Amino acid sequence: MNPDLDALQPYPFEKLAALKAGVTPPAGLTHLPLTIGEPRHAPFAGALEALSAHLGEMGRYPATAGTAELRRTVAAWATRRFALEGLDAERQVLPVNGTREAIFAFVQAALDRTRPARVAVPNPFYQIYEGATLLAGGTPLTLDCRAEHGFRPDLAAVPAETWREVQIVFTCSPGNPTGAVTPLEELKQLIQLADEYDFIVAADECYSELYLDEAAPPPGLLQACAELGRHDYRRCLVFHSLSKRSNLPGLRSGFVAGDAALIAAFRRYRTYHGCAMSLPLQHASIAAWNDEAHVRANRDAYREKFAAVTEILAPMLDFPAPEASFYLWPAVPGGDDEAFARDLYAEQHVSVLPGSYMGRPGAGGVNPGAGRVRLALVDELEATTEAARRLRRHVERHA
Repeated sequence: MNPDLDALQPYPFEKLAALKAGVTPPAGLTHLPLTIGEPRHAPFAGALEALSAHLGEMGRYPATAGTAELRRTVAAWATRRFALEGLDAERQVLPVNGTREAIFAFVQAALDRTRPARVAVPNPFYQIYEGATLLAGGTPLTLDCRAEHGFRPDLAAVPAETWREVQIVFTCSPGNPTGAVTPLEELKQLIQLADEYDFIVAADECYSELYLDEAAPPPGLLQACAELGRHDYRRCLVFHSLSKRSNLPGLRSGFVAGDAALIAAFRRYRTYHGCAMSLPLQHASIAAWNDEAHVRANRDAYREKFAAVTEILAPMLDFPAPEASFYLWPAVPGGDDEAFARDLYAEQHVSVLPGSYMGRPGAGGVNPGAGRVRLALVDELEATTEAARRLRRHVERHA
């Protein structure tokens, strides 16, 4: 077997299961998980109808590049959403089976292991960035996301000699687990660094459509390119998904867009990888990308939850004001995120994810996720607010 498999750390939810092992929560309380970022709002009905209507096309092999109609739909959506001059649907767009699969596969295709192969990732981070890097023979470079820098990486703190070894930089905006949004000026700064040091910027934007201020949608990497006048999106790729936007995590549908040269190489890799999206799923995806009404309704539901949960928890816990995504990132009393998560489960039958499980030791050997927990506000309003009330009772009891 590939020896690099031994370098992989247990997934955060494996660690959480081990932490909770042997703990017996109160039998009279229903389990309320705030752990996995799996939307529980109703999937977009129009996508399900399109899927059902085209099930007969399961009898056909799909093309790696997807249908022209899907690529045109995606190009039109991204152009509208991010104020672009346009995207070439033939050369700058590639449908994928969700961002997780695409991010992992892209690193395998892009990393050149014949030279220093560092991949910069925000810290804490989505574990796929690290796993993909290790299995491609690269070395993760963690960029701490701390409160003093708005829970975003401090690009200016990275020395030039380190940038010279970097081949890919992952951004995640809105951020998982912090919910932080990267401003356009920082995206432009990153693009300029990519030009100077010749690396690829890979932007995970799967939470881009979940934001609290309807008048202020989070900016994207291609938008920053457009404002810089680089309409070829050189060195830049974005990864988008229908999982969060349309409550369709089981559809496994998304797209990659940007630099045509990178897309061409990635499409060649995927031809051998064998991961083309089935035709019924493509029809469902077209329906979802063409509809914004359900996305606005989805944002409204999250706003209502954020407002309710913030009112319950803000007097007791310190967390950054949420901008986007569906996470809260509170500091825990006493600073021991594992103990807090275990005791909360034992006493209130509520599960949260210790922040240290999503991070790695960074500057000064300190894990920037330690002392915090991630709360995924994905359930319906009643269950989510009940979990928040139990969490508050737990904090009050131990104050």
